[in-house]
Amino acid sequence: MSRRNSNQLVVQQARGALDQMKTEAAQQLGVQFSQDGYNGNLSTRDAGSIGGYITKKLVQIAEQQLGGQGRF
Repeated sequence: MSRRNSNQLVVQQARGALDQMKTEAAQQLGVQFSQDGYNGNLSTRDAGSIGGYITKKLVQIAEQQLGGQGRF
């Protein structure tokens, strides 16, 4: 998979999990990723849908982990 993303991860070990999350989100939304790893041709709507799906999942994970720990 080609790496053309300029975003820097705070925790480098999270890259695999985030890539898996992107793939799962795309599958759930019916968006086809390119076989060569380059997805710069995705429509803005599809890319936004994937990003929104991932954000929703990350918030759910955080809520589960923070459950019972009080408020910020």
